[in-house]
Amino acid sequence: MAHYIYGKNVVKQWILNRRPLRHLYLSQERPDPEILRLAKEANLPIETWSPKAFSKIDGLHQNVVAEIDDFKTYTLEEVLPTFGDHALVILLDGLEDPHNLGAILRTADAVGADAVVIPKHGSVGLTPTVAKVSTGAIDTVRTVEVVNLSQTIEKLKKAGFWIFASEFSPKAIDYRKADYRGKAVLIIGSEGKGISPLVLKHADVVVKLPMLGKVTSLNASVSAAILMYEVLNQRFPRP
Repeated sequence: MAHYIYGKNVVKQWILNRRPLRHLYLSQERPDPEILRLAKEANLPIETWSPKAFSKIDGLHQNVVAEIDDFKTYTLEEVLPTFGDHALVILLDGLEDPHNLGAILRTADAVGADAVVIPKHGSVGLTPTVAKVSTGAIDTVRTVEVVNLSQTIEKLKKAGFWIFASEFSPKAIDYRKADYRGKAVLIIGSEGKGISPLVLKHADVVVKLPMLGKVTSLNASVSAAILMYEVLNQRFPRP
């Protein structure tokens, strides 16, 4: 099944990663010079579109659109043998907003996370919107699709991972008190319901972010970013 990715940064990263590309569509009037140069160097098929053709793309395309076969996903079995002693995995339980998934992939790339795990059913998957928001991280961070999150967590535990769940509950501790320095899994829940009880019971540590104002929750991608950077801070502390 063909998909469209769009925007200068997304398409540029896709080309630089030497990923397969069916067609590249650029403006008839003012093709982006850097994208055009990279495409010619990679010998990619280039076509020009009119402003009317670009207007059919729903999103900020910047007059740069590429048609690809599909977004690459992995199985747990493919990535598990590649994890080192300080691997970081982000596990998303029922996330529904593609903007949140894209933002989480972008932060995961920034902190050097080893994989992002998503359910195959009942949550957002990899889409053009996710690709756009991720600014190319959709192709640099391995996204693992699984059928059962609970079974996946147990497999990760057997591989030596410690499981941290972000949930505001009575037994949760301040996220800054947890020790993330070994193999770590961060579980982030859905925008409305949080982490499901079935998944939450597999957590070794439940952490919470202090909320001092009147708002009772943070956006899922914001929470994920704060936690990922706390992991980075503990592993690479400021001198």
